[in-house]
Amino acid sequence: MSNPGPVDPWARLRAEFYLPPDQIYLDGNSLGLLSRRAEQKLLQATADWRRLGVDGWTEAKPAWLDWTERVAAQLAPLLGAAPDEVAVTGQTTVNLHQLLATLYDPAAPRRTILADPLNFASDLHALQSHLSLRGLDPAIHLKLAPTRDGMTLRTEDLVAAMTPEVQLALFPAVLFASGQLLDLEKLTRAAHERGILIGFDCSHSIGAVAHDFGRIAPDFACWCHYKYLNAGPGAIGGLYLNRRHFHRPPGLAGWWGVRADRRFAMHAAHEPAAGAAGLHIGTPSMLALAPLAGSLELIAEAGGVAALRARSLALTHALRAEIERELSPHGFTVVTPRPDSEHGGHLALAHPDAWRICQALKAAGVVPDFRPPNLIRLAPAPLCNTEDECREAVFRLRTIMLERRPESFPPSAQPAP
Repeated sequence: MSNPGPVDPWARLRAEFYLPPDQIYLDGNSLGLLSRRAEQKLLQATADWRRLGVDGWTEAKPAWLDWTERVAAQLAPLLGAAPDEVAVTGQTTVNLHQLLATLYDPAAPRRTILADPLNFASDLHALQSHLSLRGLDPAIHLKLAPTRDGMTLRTEDLVAAMTPEVQLALFPAVLFASGQLLDLEKLTRAAHERGILIGFDCSHSIGAVAHDFGRIAPDFACWCHYKYLNAGPGAIGGLYLNRRHFHRPPGLAGWWGVRADRRFAMHAAHEPAAGAAGLHIGTPSMLALAPLAGSLELIAEAGGVAALRARSLALTHALRAEIERELSPHGFTVVTPRPDSEHGGHLALAHPDAWRICQALKAAGVVPDFRPPNLIRLAPAPLCNTEDECREAVFRLRTIMLERRPESFPPSAQPAP
């Protein structure tokens, strides 16, 4: 009998996903694909709802009443955090508002919030509106650190922007456009040395980068679960609150943030749950939570976040090598930093005709993502993609550049900047 050869441990996990037919899907950093495990959990939740009605809160398997706490415990290792520092709730922007309402003091002598101009726009909207709600002028009290190239940030520039008037800083762990991974440890240390609270939006890092919040100890973080965690469009979000802030009452109080043994007492006085759970506001959606629970099972079976990071690096290494070998003569530049310690799970390619090239790629069976003004993002997902797909995607892109002049690319209108 012939030896079947080594078994690819990732092939079984890849088989869990509904892969678009005849496509190489490299847009998992916008929306991860559906897995059979996530689908199964969602169908089970709807079946429990159909069968049990209101009794699903206590009789469903798992019971809905404490499902958020159990999923938070499964999620915490991806952040290197303690389970009671993590809450699965809301969505990214709502959770950022809650963290600001809890931590930011508009009456303090230092009232400036520090951010950066490359962050996802929703975070900047939240910061601006929060300052306005607290009676402060965002034009005065929101400070944006500089970027030297419009694509990346330098640690020394962010630290230099931590001036005496800054009370709180918010940065992305991974920049959504360029894919740069910031040095969270150095930034946290610098902020704390200056008496500044610091937090990170981990939407583009969770599931692709191994965080160690237990050691780094930022003050807060927020993120989504619909990218590398494949929990579905508009999935339930997450937040992290370092335990040094557990004594603070939630800025936005709601009944699901009441301690579990008092939640149904309906007492007029808010009795917050201990830890990050006190920052829950309204009743969590079990139908939004279910796919995340399924995805976390797959991540555990893959070996956890360290295995995901190793797999992500292997994919991006293969992708970068192929890009540099095949695409450099065609005007492409990889703007994502090269060192493993400085990039997340996707690579960003700059090209003057990026929008039309993206349309041509889709027509050729490769799903990328475009970011104005000139970036093509390629995100091989650790659980879904293979090195062969990375190489094939670059081959198809090279073929497009060889066979077509830019003016012959699909004429679809580019989104307004």
